[in-house]
Amino acid sequence: MTQSDTPGTGSVRSRTPDGRQHVLRWTEWGDPANPRVLVCAHGLSRNGRDFDFLARALSDRYRVVCPDYPGRGLSDRLGDPVHYHNGQYLEDSLRMIEALAPETLDWVGTSMGGLIGMGIAARTDNPVRRMVINDVGPFIPGAALALIGEYLRTHPSFADLEKAEEYFRTVYLGFGPLEDVHYRHFVEHGVRADGDGFVLEIDPAVIDRFVAQPCDDMDIWSIWDQIRIPVLVLRGERSGLLLPETMAEMCARHPQAEGVEIPRCAHAPSLMVPEQIGLVSEWLGRDG
Repeated sequence: MTQSDTPGTGSVRSRTPDGRQHVLRWTEWGDPANPRVLVCAHGLSRNGRDFDFLARALSDRYRVVCPDYPGRGLSDRLGDPVHYHNGQYLEDSLRMIEALAPETLDWVGTSMGGLIGMGIAARTDNPVRRMVINDVGPFIPGAALALIGEYLRTHPSFADLEKAEEYFRTVYLGFGPLEDVHYRHFVEHGVRADGDGFVLEIDPAVIDRFVAQPCDDMDIWSIWDQIRIPVLVLRGERSGLLLPETMAEMCARHPQAEGVEIPRCAHAPSLMVPEQIGLVSEWLGRDG
């Protein structure tokens, strides 16, 4: 297998229920002929480049595929914002998996990406062998969802890249201790030029759609109870989105689930630092 510090890209066409086509694009690391595929799925307002550090570390074992869900990063924006929801992203993921045609498939999902992974793993034709869920579960308090909406609804803009970095250093404290290289990475892949300044690299309609929804508690235990594969559940020790009692219940209800609390993090552990990368790598490799 070959390993490179320069990622490749790929894409697949998908459709929304109204028949409109859009292109889902991804960044990938490792040998494109490797039949062992790891999909890394990002959170609500992020993109696939969040996984560069993890993907680079695992690219000797996997073809690591990191999609940008519609409205983010390299992928198309949707013609009708009503389709910005997890059900659409799950369908897009299935089209991507079909195109990748892996011999084996593992999944790492942060927040929204974990929910998408749960939806796929609960299917009767589930293609996922092992899954890591990063700081999300089948119960989310409405107050935690409202808090996410509060900091996103402002649609921030930045006069320069230094201001953008200041923003990321403030709003992503929950990612845990990071170094300058990580914040520069957020800036490089998380903003785009707009007029005389910069804005987040995301369709504002994604956020508008999210904040317009009622912030009720989310309960999808019925989905969790259908999952039959090994799952590693990561929780930031100060997370308000994945409560400690929820993680405990996930492990109690699923004999192949293991929970690990990540110190000095809230929502969500970055998976960018060596300790967290090592944890994920070791767990994915337990049975070869």
